[in-house]
Amino acid sequence: MTGIYFSGTGNSKYAAECFCRNYDKDSKVFSIEDPDSVSEIKHSDLLVFAYPVQYSTVPKILRDFITNHSELWMNKKVFIIATMGLFSGDGSGMLGRLLHGFGAEVIGGLHLKMPDSIGDEKALKRPLETNRELVRSAESKIKESVRLLKEGKPTREGLGPLYQMAGLFGQRLYFGHKTKEYSSKLKINSDKCVGCGLCVKLCPMNNITVAQGKAVSGNQCTMCYRCINKCPKQAITLLGKEVIEQSVIEKYV
Repeated sequence: MTGIYFSGTGNSKYAAECFCRNYDKDSKVFSIEDPDSVSEIKHSDLLVFAYPVQYSTVPKILRDFITNHSELWMNKKVFIIATMGLFSGDGSGMLGRLLHGFGAEVIGGLHLKMPDSIGDEKALKRPLETNRELVRSAESKIKESVRLLKEGKPTREGLGPLYQMAGLFGQRLYFGHKTKEYSSKLKINSDKCVGCGLCVKLCPMNNITVAQGKAVSGNQCTMCYRCINKCPKQAITLLGKEVIEQSVIEKYV
């Protein structure tokens, strides 16, 4: 088994590592940003793929990775983990259908409610202990899912027509267009920014640069919220106007 993930604030990374560790303590886990991930995928027959849903669909950076490496997925067995702040519908199904189109066999799916990563919106903010309980519950759910997979009865959350309808009418029909292209909406407050460059290092899209001592955003944001949740001056926003809470997995484990 090989774990593959894309993660903004660490939820999906944590889920992939936890799943693989419980399945086989010697299994390896790689980010899609890791240059070694393609080679590892080539040499593995069973993949566990974890990612954060955005508006009940797949982030643009991950869709591009799947499509740009379409030859990798033929005859691969894939178990998909979708992490979310509240609701997905068919998160695992969205990625599953994309991979199936390139020849993969999707053997199961798991949906995990995790601490919300959208740091500049109040809607899904929860108390610290509530978020810690979400992570503990996710761990228990992962362990049970691993047990069932080993018994040949993998969980199939997010897979099938009823889940697909829930995802479509729950969010994707209204908001799915937001992830079809990369976003130009990332905002950096030049009064707060000190030009430390941390956001430049964190961005998976190389979408941020530092010019004249200030960070500057381009138009290739994949909305992962990594920079927003780790900026030491809380100078970056995307959907909201100010940072309400910076959420990273390290706060909750």
